[in-house]
Amino acid sequence: MSVADNKALTRRFYDEVVNQRNFDVIDELISEDFVEHEQFPGLPSTGPKAVRAAFEMFQAAFPDVRMDVDDVIGEDDKIVVRGRMSGTHRGDFMGIPATNKSFEVAFIDILEVHNGQATEHWGQTDQGAMMQQLGLAPEM
Repeated sequence: MSVADNKALTRRFYDEVVNQRNFDVIDELISEDFVEHEQFPGLPSTGPKAVRAAFEMFQAAFPDVRMDVDDVIGEDDKIVVRGRMSGTHRGDFMGIPATNKSFEVAFIDILEVHNGQATEHWGQTDQGAMMQQLGLAPEM
């Protein structure tokens, strides 16, 4: 597949899985041997089940979660996404009760794509800013 195809697959993931909550698309876009390098403690780290578990957990805690893509950059089989994630903390998140506060933070994701499916993911999210905006960490 071309870099343009891989970029389109990546945009589709954010549009359909994250923002439209169509988790059935995960099985189509994520390979069985997928490896998550930004895993949450206690969740699986491989295969489509890892992606589904992470987004189900996140949506339960932040039912209005969105990931808005600002840039998609690709070379060979690697796709880099820069964007903003936002949501409102309405349910438990990793043992933290709902604060009913909202957040908006930057994220960068790197995906490796082969044969029309994501095979690996690395990511960085500004978790410090997220915790501050949710009232769970002191302002700096």
